[in-house]
Amino acid sequence: MIKLIGAVFIIVATTWIGFEISRRFSERPKQLRALRTALQSLEAEIMYGHTPLHEAARRLAEQLSKPLSTFFESFSKKLTDTETTVKEAWETSLREIWNSTALKQGEFEVMKQFGETLGRHDRISQQKHIMLTLTHLEREEVDAIQAQATYEKMVKSLGFLSGLLLIILLF
Repeated sequence: MIKLIGAVFIIVATTWIGFEISRRFSERPKQLRALRTALQSLEAEIMYGHTPLHEAARRLAEQLSKPLSTFFESFSKKLTDTETTVKEAWETSLREIWNSTALKQGEFEVMKQFGETLGRHDRISQQKHIMLTLTHLEREEVDAIQAQATYEKMVKSLGFLSGLLLIILLF
């Protein structure tokens, strides 16, 4: 009886691990899409609303879901509460939330590079930098969708099957 309970625990644990890993595959395209939408909103605030950067970031934080809302909220607070550059506030806020996202290092580099140009140019140049960043994020989103289609179901199955293998080896 104890062996059966142990076997059930092993199956549940390994299946849960497989589902958690697959969740990251499904969250990544969603977060990239939300990030692209946020940058498009930021572009609209800068180009047409003539909104200051800290105010635009605060508004975005109210519209988005976590973890991106946390990022823009932190960015806005750093701009208003501390004496820092836009680049430093952007990068610090990015590092604070990065582990809670499903995004990869490539997206981090794109966003970091965007932060280096943010607030340093006139509106037209800033719009070009936003468009360039959106293009990079769109490419990353296509890659994320392909990875999701390729690996999501496989990881779920591997979680369950590795539990079965472990049970066979142990018993």
